[in-house]
Amino acid sequence: MSSSSWHGYEVRTTWCEVELEPAEVPDVLLNGVVDPSRFDDLATVLTRCGAGTYRLELYDEDGGLLREMRV
Repeated sequence: MSSSSWHGYEVRTTWCEVELEPAEVPDVLLNGVVDPSRFDDLATVLTRCGAGTYRLELYDEDGGLLREMRV
C-alpha cells in the first residue's frame, strides 16, 4: 500500500490494483483493475476488512457491465 494523493492510497496485489479515495463520509471510492476470476476474492477481502455495505461493479474493456455485487 502506498499514498497516491493527499488522502488516497494505492493497493496492489498480483491480481488487483486499486486506489482508495475518501468520498462523502463515511464512503470510500475504490477504483481500479481486478482479475475477473478473482472478483469474488476482492469481495471477501473487503468484507473481512469490515467494509460494511458496498457495491462492486466489473466492466469489460468496452465499458459494458459484466457483473455487479451488492454486499
